[in-house]
Amino acid sequence: MRDFSYSIFVTLLCLGLAAVWGYNSNGGFSGIWPAVSITAILGIMEVSLSFDNAIVNASILKEMDAKWRQIFLTIGILVAVFGMRLLFPILVVAIATGQGMAEVSKLAMNQPEVYSEHLHASHTAIAAFGGTFLFMIFLSFLFDEGKELHWLGVIEEKLSQLGKIDSIEIIVTLSVLIGLQSYLPLPSEQNMTMLLAGVSGLILYVIVDSLGSFFETKEEEKAIVETAKRNGVMGFIYLEILDASFSFDGVIGAFAVTRDIVIIMLGLAIGAMFIRSLTVYLVNQGTLDEYVFLEHGAHYAIGVLALIMFYSIHQEVPELFTGLIGVAFIVAAVISSVIYKRKLQLA
Repeated sequence: MRDFSYSIFVTLLCLGLAAVWGYNSNGGFSGIWPAVSITAILGIMEVSLSFDNAIVNASILKEMDAKWRQIFLTIGILVAVFGMRLLFPILVVAIATGQGMAEVSKLAMNQPEVYSEHLHASHTAIAAFGGTFLFMIFLSFLFDEGKELHWLGVIEEKLSQLGKIDSIEIIVTLSVLIGLQSYLPLPSEQNMTMLLAGVSGLILYVIVDSLGSFFETKEEEKAIVETAKRNGVMGFIYLEILDASFSFDGVIGAFAVTRDIVIIMLGLAIGAMFIRSLTVYLVNQGTLDEYVFLEHGAHYAIGVLALIMFYSIHQEVPELFTGLIGVAFIVAAVISSVIYKRKLQLA
């Protein structure tokens, strides 16, 4: 329960702020319940869509010390809520329309329908960028030749051996992007936007991954504390970028529930906070060690999510479907882990 204390506090605070906002903006007590209920729905939706995010986060966070876990829950949540779920969409609209941040902020508050339309118009670039970054995470796990445990047995074992090919993840991802550009029935300008955004997501992943490897120095003269600190910094940056990739579609999808930017921010803040607390809980409880295929299931869910983001460039995909797919992989991974553990006990 201690791991979720911050989340519970933030939830109560956000629901309270939603009630005040509903009262002031919708003419009294009649506006309180709709505002509070929609905020809660958005929070639940964010958690269901990002549960696999928490599992992957936990696999990274367990290597960090308590200090960086705390930073992830404090400074990290500010970046996640105000940076990615509020400022980033405003920045996207500002770039797309050529307006200033202040003008777009006023547009979001006073004309949420117009703001939503501008944000949806940027969906191609957002989906291609986020989808590519997530797809690289999935492929890096799939082609990891050092992986000893394979959820899909021989199939996964054979795929992991492809990791011996230099830059196989980049080759596959670029092939997918070229295939999408060739076969998706999109206007030429939108096709170029998708390709450029996808390549940008690929470059960002390579940069973050390379910097992480760079900081993993083996020089004995380097202080252990400094090395841990650097790994903590890179791990923190990686987690924030990963969270950003998950949040893109969540922000856009939230406009299908409500056009009120304040309610959207409050609801997604609840979800983002619970994802962070859930991450820390998984680490503290050793859940990934208990359910050995949980990390596998999360990465496969991320791979499917990336493909869904690519497909959504052509046709909209219901948020419910996306969330259920992720949950299905997690449940299957838990069941497989239990069966695997029983077999070990009987052997």
